[in-house]
Amino acid sequence: MAHQLEQMAYVGQTPWHGLGNQLSPNQPIEVWAKQAGMDWHIESSNVSYMAENHKGQNLILPHDEQRVLYRSDTHAPLSVVSQRYQEVQPKQILEFYRDLTEQSGFELETAGVLKGGKKFWALARTGQTTALKGKDVSNGLFS
Repeated sequence: MAHQLEQMAYVGQTPWHGLGNQLSPNQPIEVWAKQAGMDWHIESSNVSYMAENHKGQNLILPHDEQRVLYRSDTHAPLSVVSQRYQEVQPKQILEFYRDLTEQSGFELETAGVLKGGKKFWALARTGQTTALKGKDVSNGLFS
């Protein structure tokens, strides 16, 4: 099974797959964005298609109901969506965590990009733990 991991960053122990960029704790969001591969934007463009007319000539025609999303850095296509679709930028995911890390004691633990940029994520420790039956401990995480 392919891991489909494009790039990621983490704090603490190396993940089971051994991939990613290890960061020291309390790095700024800008460092996370670069090291996690989230320092690009989602751009969009109108969708067009090619059709042949009765004379055998190729025509490029618009499809106004949809648009294509693509990466600003590689121009790789991500998806075709409706005109109403509102994309979330990779860096917006990390910006969401800024207040949590700066004001509420959360600590980013991992962030990254999967499937060529079609999926991206971040995960933070809340600083809360719960003792379970026996000697097990559950650490609070937020994603």
